Amino acid sequence: MRTSNGQPNVSNVHETAAENNGKPKAYSALYALQLRAFIDAAEDVDADPDTIEDLLEGLEDGDGEEEIQESDLDEDLDSESLALPAHEQHSAIEGSGDLDDLEVETEVIERLKREADGAWSKEETRKMMHHLKEHGMSSFVREYVITQNIPIVKLLFAFGISLCPELRNKQPQTMLYFLRVAMSKELHLREKLPQYNTLADAVSLIQASKRVVVLTGAGISVSCGIPDFRSHNGLYATLKERGTYDLDDPQQMFDIHYFRENPAVFYSFASQIYPSNFIPSPCHRFIKAIEDRGKSCHSLSSPKVDESHHQNYTQNIDTLETLTGITRVLQCHGSFATATCIQCRRRTPGTEIEKDIMEHRVPFCTVCLEAKKEAEEVRQAAFKKKAKKRGRKEWEEGSDEEEEAIPVGVMKPDITFFGEKLADDFEHALEDDRDKVDLLIVIGTSLKVSPVSEILSHLPHSVPQILINKTPVRHINPDIVLLGNADDIVQHLCEQLSWELPPPVEKRLEVPSLARPAKRTSGEMMGKTEPIRVAKSHVWLFEGAEGGKWVRDIEEKFLEENAGSESRTTQSRVPKEGPEVKKSRTRLG
Repeated sequence: MRTSNGQPNVSNVHETAAENNGKPKAYSALYALQLRAFIDAAEDVDADPDTIEDLLEGLEDGDGEEEIQESDLDEDLDSESLALPAHEQHSAIEGSGDLDDLEVETEVIERLKREADGAWSKEETRKMMHHLKEHGMSSFVREYVITQNIPIVKLLFAFGISLCPELRNKQPQTMLYFLRVAMSKELHLREKLPQYNTLADAVSLIQASKRVVVLTGAGISVSCGIPDFRSHNGLYATLKERGTYDLDDPQQMFDIHYFRENPAVFYSFASQIYPSNFIPSPCHRFIKAIEDRGKSCHSLSSPKVDESHHQNYTQNIDTLETLTGITRVLQCHGSFATATCIQCRRRTPGTEIEKDIMEHRVPFCTVCLEAKKEAEEVRQAAFKKKAKKRGRKEWEEGSDEEEEAIPVGVMKPDITFFGEKLADDFEHALEDDRDKVDLLIVIGTSLKVSPVSEILSHLPHSVPQILINKTPVRHINPDIVLLGNADDIVQHLCEQLSWELPPPVEKRLEVPSLARPAKRTSGEMMGKTEPIRVAKSHVWLFEGAEGGKWVRDIEEKFLEENAGSESRTTQSRVPKEGPEVKKSRTRLG
């Protein structure tokens, strides 16, 4: 963590953390704290190997300098110690109880505090955070790092991070990684837009928006007969309960390294999620209705304008969006539509391996099999020719020689397994949509898989967000939350919008129309109760909602706020007693 001459290469603050009486100084507790936090952050923010190596460089220098002990990087030094947003905690070095138990030079901390306090005004910080939340990370780096040429150490002060002296000497790419960690944390702190709260607001937003992004997950296909993954009765829970396979985690089923070693395990259950004869759900058709409306609006307003920038980002691999007729769909995690040989990389239509999938059999590449067959025939012919020349006895002995195995590739559906990179189409589409979208609707996903889960923080924070899900998603902060069976919710919205859900595009998948008489409510039509609003909050409960303690906490919070507001209103309406009133009350007493 030092320069080639063994001294910290930073002025002022760094001088205190340099040599002490000519002896190498032990790494500070603050350094241990921040180093662990940045290393932990690599789980969420991509860090290349060179950056990780630079972070760890110098921990063992072999010159008698003390190393950071494993106990200093213990689990209690978590990523929360790195930084909090400026409005909650000015510096990562303030208020940490861990620092009381570790030897940290008070003088260094005080100097870091003074340096951070004078770096930016509140207005400057507000402006920078607004730029980040509205224009994204790339724009922030272009503006402040490249154009304005502001040192990253100073930029980090705006995020409430005061880098310790040992971390300020890092390579440029490592410093940029520090900034990306800080930006990522800030982007995950989206504030709810207060003007949107009701079902009527949701309907108005859908009606008025022309460039809608819909983010969907396994929850929209459950009613089609395809199990989701992470619910209490989903695919992972089922696999874990059965205990059929010796897995550390059911998610290994979709781990690329595990697949390469044992593809039979994946193909033992792949038929359960293969899109064979499934009928698209009302959610799929709701997305199609949004797309159709967008195209219609654009064609009416200007024939020269390209079709609506509506986009469906789906994490599903079942291709039901295509069966529904949705054209602007990005299958973020790939799909069963095609398959690729892991050996020769030949790609085929997914239908080529459909029979194997449905019969729980590992499909092998036909080209590889044919090549193996031809190679074996050539080899056998060569052996026979050689044996004929040398005599029968030598042929028999030679036939026992170990033959080099000719590999045959397994066909893998073009779905993105854990350990594989998403296609570049995802990043390109997201960058293109960022400045066009005017509404985000999230349906049927827990948003636990990166990088798709990052879409919410990537889009401008001023764009309204509607969540439609069976359970709350606790790590996001949407403007309107509709909890319950997704199909029931979208049908209720369609009724309010006076929309008729379009049928699937394939005739064999036609379903009855869901048009409703105008005078009948959704509750009457579906035999279910009307949605219930949680206190006066932005949360609404439909049939099938699983809110639990989260919903109760929301209700209590809003009831307390409303009670406090009513109390203040009542007090403000009570007239103040003047001198005459006080005299009258005295006489009556």
